[in-house]
Amino acid sequence: MTATVAVRVSEVTEEAADIRSLRLVTTDGSPLGPYEAGAHVDVVGPTGVLRQYSLCSPPDDAGSLLIAVKREQASRGGSAALHEVRVGDTLAIGAPRNLLALADDADHHLLVAGGIGVTPLLSMAYELHRRGADFTLHYFARSREEAAFADLLEHRADFRDRVHLHFGVPRADQPAVLRAHAGGLTAASRVYTCGPDGFMDQVAGTLGPTVGADRVHVEHFVAAEIDTSADQAFVVELDTGEEFEVPADRSILSVLDENGIEVFKSCEEGVCGSCVSGVLEGVPDHRDSCLSAANRAAGDQMALCVSRARTARLTIELY
Repeated sequence: MTATVAVRVSEVTEEAADIRSLRLVTTDGSPLGPYEAGAHVDVVGPTGVLRQYSLCSPPDDAGSLLIAVKREQASRGGSAALHEVRVGDTLAIGAPRNLLALADDADHHLLVAGGIGVTPLLSMAYELHRRGADFTLHYFARSREEAAFADLLEHRADFRDRVHLHFGVPRADQPAVLRAHAGGLTAASRVYTCGPDGFMDQVAGTLGPTVGADRVHVEHFVAAEIDTSADQAFVVELDTGEEFEVPADRSILSVLDENGIEVFKSCEEGVCGSCVSGVLEGVPDHRDSCLSAANRAAGDQMALCVSRARTARLTIELY
């Protein structure tokens, strides 16, 4: 992880059941933004655990950043600790990074959120409204009590007419709801979705045939399950000419790190995109949850922390 910035919690709001937002400001009063809509940051909490959280404030607000934290039942010290912080407490954050950037060439932007997945899409809604772009936001949650920012989305006068809230809709019925509101989508439209993996798969399966699979953009919160039983060793070569063998039970990132090669890293689970690097030769075996379908198909980038090689050698370029 690169250098962090000390921030102070200036405001804590209980947004929904087990979901709270934290407004963060610098300890010295310097600006934090603007940032690119859809971005996330590394957050180091009181227990020293590092996690990634999407930014959900207006991207052009340079005075503060807003994150929303859902208390996970199986928390290993990350979300649970952030549910104990109070106004005035100090945290550390990294620089904003974005894997869910808005496209500039869309005739319509459709934002589809599930549960806590509304967080990055909220910042995108702010930005699309600022641009005067054509967009709609659909938010699915189990109930209103479990929906983060429901009051804001219902009452924000400047774009509430673009927001559709769907509470208590069973997963099996959600495709029909989406199809009923997707009549205006074309091959020039873009879809952005964030939420549980099964939810996002369903959104992509429902709307992908209309806009194209490469125009459905997803944001993952958790790492994918990976079967490593058939993994084999391979050789990775840097564009500088240095070569290293990557054993079957090691990652490219860990081997490079062991040999003193500096690579930007954060989650080390294929979620945050920190260690994504270029592929110059060879075929990567993509196992990440951060690259888009188009990026994977191009084969010119890979996440070094989890992805491997389909060929005996890979030549890579560190970003």
